[in-house]
Order: sequence, then structure tokens, then C-alpha cells
Amino acid sequence: MQYEIARNLLSIQAVFLRPEQPFTWASGIRSPIYCDNRLTLTAPNVRTGIENAFARLIRDKYPDVEVLMGTATAGIAHAAIVAHIMGLPMGYVRSDAKNHGRQNQIEGRLSPGQKVVVIEDLISTGGSDIDVVNALREAGANVLGIVSIFTYGMKKSEERFAQANIENTSLTNFDAVVQIAAEEGYIRPEDRSRLIAFRDNPSDESWIGGTRE
Repeated sequence: MQYEIARNLLSIQAVFLRPEQPFTWASGIRSPIYCDNRLTLTAPNVRTGIENAFARLIRDKYPDVEVLMGTATAGIAHAAIVAHIMGLPMGYVRSDAKNHGRQNQIEGRLSPGQKVVVIEDLISTGGSDIDVVNALREAGANVLGIVSIFTYGMKKSEERFAQANIENTSLTNFDAVVQIAAEEGYIRPEDRSRLIAFRDNPSDESWIGGTRE
């Protein structure tokens, strides 16, 4: 599954790999990869495969789930579609509480003790995902885990999830995307090690401008 989804993300240009012209993330990190999973929503065949894979994963891993919660904003549509497939209620968690109206951070009905799975589009350093989990826990939810389309597999996110006692399971990952990209000519085979070097230590920019063997 992870290779099929990686292939699909590359085919619709939801993932760009550009080791010779790095992207700059909002955090300031220079990266050879940029992932825009919002594009999956505009590709019906790819979208259907992702949502069905989410439903299978959640049924297998979290059979007791009672509510799906999307992350704002990219996880909302996926949570809604998967909830429809599974016949479950859904809601979403804002990055911050509103400053008007009912001042909600969590949108949708959520009762204390309910078992929740969080749906995210991608995992980078994991900070915003931990904020979502904490907001749900403070509201009394039993957060079973996070499921996401893609993870960079960065050490920082793994450390944060371990500290928060929460598990993320992704449909595909950085290594799978890089492997398919090399096999299908999106990047040169010799660029694979440069990309892995970035993943292992994003703050070390020595991968830029030279081939790693």
C-alpha cells in the first residue's frame, strides 16, 4: 500500500522532489521535498484510494473508535470522507480557540471519554499534531492514535510522539516516496542518499550541492 500511494502522490504532483533547488519551509528549513496533499482532493481516483485505505487502517488498528477528528485545515476533508465511509461522527480541531461566538477550539460534538482517532494529511516535526492531541485530551477524549497520509519520518516527530504517548500510523512515508521517485525517474538514483541525509538531519545542509554515495 505505501508504495502504491507514494506512486499516486508523485503522479499528481502532490509531492515535489527538487534536491538541486531546495524549497524553504515556513520554519526556515531548506528541503529537497515539498508535499501538498491538498491536491489529492482534486484527483478522485487517488482520493478514493486514500480514504478507503484510511478506513481499512482505522478498522484494523482502532476497531473501538467512536469519533474521527480532522486537523485544521488539511485533515478536515479527509476526516469527513472517511467518517462517511465508516458511518462515524466527525469533527475537527482548530489550531487555536475562536475569539468570538462559543470560542470553540474543537468543532463537532465530543463527549468526555469518547474514543477518538485523529486524521492528518502529513507529519513533519509533529508539534501541531501534539497540540491537537492535547486539546482533545483536555476535553476528556480518549485519543487512540493519529493516522496520516504521509510522514517525513523525522526524529523530532518520533521523539515528540513518544513523549506524548501517542502513535502515528501513515499510509506512506518519505523512504517509499524516494524509492518510487528514483525508480520512475523523478530524481536521479544517486540523489536518494542526499534525500535520506536531509530526512535524518534537516538542520545539516551539507546534502545541498553535492552527490552523496
